[in-house]
Amino acid sequence: MKEFSITLFQRLKLIDKIILICAVLMSGLSLLTLLGGIGVFGTRQVIVQAFAAICGIFLMFLISILDYDYIISKLKYFIFAFSVFALVVVILFGTGVSDGSSTNRNWIKIPGIPFSIQPSEFVKICFIITFAKHIDILKDKINHIWSVCQLMIHAGIIIGLVVISGDLGSALVYMAIMAAMLLVAGLSIWYFIAAGVMMVVIFPYLWEHLDKYQQDRILVGFNPELDPLDKGYQALQSRKAIAAGGFRGAGMWGGAVYKTLPVAQSDFLFAVLAEKFGFFGAFSYMAFMSTMIVRILYIARKARKDYGAYICVGVSAIFIAQTVENIGMCLGMLPVVGITLPFFSYGGSSMIAMYICLGVVQSIYSHNKKYYFERELS
Repeated sequence: MKEFSITLFQRLKLIDKIILICAVLMSGLSLLTLLGGIGVFGTRQVIVQAFAAICGIFLMFLISILDYDYIISKLKYFIFAFSVFALVVVILFGTGVSDGSSTNRNWIKIPGIPFSIQPSEFVKICFIITFAKHIDILKDKINHIWSVCQLMIHAGIIIGLVVISGDLGSALVYMAIMAAMLLVAGLSIWYFIAAGVMMVVIFPYLWEHLDKYQQDRILVGFNPELDPLDKGYQALQSRKAIAAGGFRGAGMWGGAVYKTLPVAQSDFLFAVLAEKFGFFGAFSYMAFMSTMIVRILYIARKARKDYGAYICVGVSAIFIAQTVENIGMCLGMLPVVGITLPFFSYGGSSMIAMYICLGVVQSIYSHNKKYYFERELS
């Protein structure tokens, strides 16, 4: 019982408007914040961010037209192979960011292209898609130990490659995605308890084998005052900028603290927003993001396919994990691990990848009534 054929324009009208509006408003806030600091950041950042947002919106509309079920069913193995290939290329040929602000070799410079690409950002949605499909295949026996082992191998390959590339921040996001998707798929809580106990047991051993600078970075991450002139400097200046904004902020062209904050345009752009637009600006971003997450979870609840619901939960996990970590960094409450704020931090790869994630969610939403059933079994 297929739905009647509809035109391309009708298909585009089926996308969720709330998600689209929230994403565009967050991107708009990003551009306003970058534009307000153009004298410090430069015009290139504003142009790149605007171009990435436009490309991202276009890709979101394009992907929303496609039938996610048909594409994923046909290309799931290719998508997984692409993920592994992209991460291996990063390990072999990756470089640090061009401004020297990071030692992570998780960027790829393609000859002839005036900017670098961060493959791990795009692999996130690939991982969500293939992991959701894998869970769907094993869902009837998901609590069987062999099923859990298969899923752990699947996730372990991707997360392991991300760790080897040096992108520990993204590795944490991948782990959050994996945990959220397994939880909603019905994995027994005892597996999560066992994993937690295991982490507590092995942590002292891992801590002893960390280099001194790694230990210091973690400790200072939770307490920047331990090293205010070096490893804790960014977090302290970020916190100071947020406090300087107060409730009303210094205005789009105002503010001075953010000018002393290293790499403020990327990982710490939320602090610039708070200084320029105050509590109102910071709250606006969080309100838009919260609304989007709630809406995506609503779509998950109504999804035609079980694994469509898992994909929506995985995308929500990205937004929740990165938002909490990034704002935590800016407040000096969590370690600085190089996590971008979705739809806001400067970075073309991050901006486009986030819109691609929304494109898949929009496809799930717009194809929700392909069959006249509340939830179609795989």
